[in-house]
Amino acid sequence: MAFSVFAAAPASGFSTIKPSTSCSRLGSSFSGRSLQLRAQQSRKYSFHVDAKFDLPPLPYAPTDLEPYISERTIEFHYGKHHRAYVENLNKLIAGTDFEGKSLEEIIKASHHKSPAVFNNAAQVWNHTFFWNSLKKNGGGEPKGKLRQKLEEAFGSMELFEEDILAAGKTLFGSGWVWLVANEDGDLEIEKTSNAENPLVFPRPCFPLLTIDVWEHAYYLDYQNRKPAFVDMVYDNLLNWEFAAANYEKATALLKTA
Repeated sequence: MAFSVFAAAPASGFSTIKPSTSCSRLGSSFSGRSLQLRAQQSRKYSFHVDAKFDLPPLPYAPTDLEPYISERTIEFHYGKHHRAYVENLNKLIAGTDFEGKSLEEIIKASHHKSPAVFNNAAQVWNHTFFWNSLKKNGGGEPKGKLRQKLEEAFGSMELFEEDILAAGKTLFGSGWVWLVANEDGDLEIEKTSNAENPLVFPRPCFPLLTIDVWEHAYYLDYQNRKPAFVDMVYDNLLNWEFAAANYEKATALLKTA
């Protein structure tokens, strides 16, 4: 699973949990290192581009997340909602300057300029990243360097858990909760509304994992109990190996900048 994370324009709809200096906040200037990171990220992390985009396969069987996420929810969330974003995107970019570009390029070029294209492209990317942020028999706690960095950033795993759960439970309306690494390699929790994601944050930022808190992610199984859904994902489904692999990619780029 690949990603690209840089943007030039200030983004709206972001809120950061901690620390206070965040890659979702626009500073007064960019360092040469920041610009170098942007260029490296753009080249190295991108989806394969075909003439049109296809619905990426799930990284597990539709029943593998049961009993926490039902096959029926996967049928609607992945098979209908995610698929619709892919189909809409293909229709919207046909015959335009977006056609033939990578998904990340489309997301960044359309942000604040072509809302329909941005919303569908970003939601294709966000959902693909979300499915990979989950796994059968997931949850628990990370190990190794990622755990160390979480403890450094938040004080302890218990405090990190409190913060990320609070972020998911208190996000108003539809959106996403992200664990990210900033351009210094420090970890942060970010909340974004609607289709917004770290690819359009003002500063270089590496997403490590995400939790989808759009209503269609949980309503069939949990109705209006969004807090119960967020707790369930953290306890039982989070894919810490995916997050750790993304952190390794981020630190490899940071070392070359």
